[in-house]
Amino acid sequence: MRIFSCETHINQALDMFVAEQKTFPLLEKLKREEKLSTICTYCDVAAVYVVENEE
Repeated sequence: MRIFSCETHINQALDMFVAEQKTFPLLEKLKREEKLSTICTYCDVAAVYVVENEE
């Protein structure tokens, strides 16, 4: 599971991940080049973070 999030929706993304996956996620800032083309899962603002499963 991967959730892309802006600054505003990061708490919502973390809550949603834990509720669905029943585990803690990895939280990473997107690289500059990824930020240009990735939007938040919850709105149309550029994503700053990715919340995902540990690999």
